[in-house]
Amino acid sequence: MVGKIAIVGDGDSIMVFKAAGVATFPAEDEKKARDVLRKVAQEYQVIFVTEELSRKLGDFLKRFDETPYPVVLTVPSGKGSSGYGDEMLRSAMERALGVDILFQK
Repeated sequence: MVGKIAIVGDGDSIMVFKAAGVATFPAEDEKKARDVLRKVAQEYQVIFVTEELSRKLGDFLKRFDETPYPVVLTVPSGKGSSGYGDEMLRSAMERALGVDILFQK
């Protein structure tokens, strides 16, 4: 599991990551995404999940907060950002540091 990066999301949104050498795992719905994440988490250190799936998988993704790896990060999909990824990053930073150093809201 040395430096391996993956992305889980809808097919169109993840193709640009494939061009950059990131392993891509298409998942069009919540059930498929859960199955894929269970498998991918065994092999990859960093896993990106598109915002639409991340929002639906909120409780499921919290289990990854309990271990150092894999790091699961929310990224915008091809449809653009809904702000959910920013909110998750802000929340994680506040938990880790006790203060919001990124957005200062």
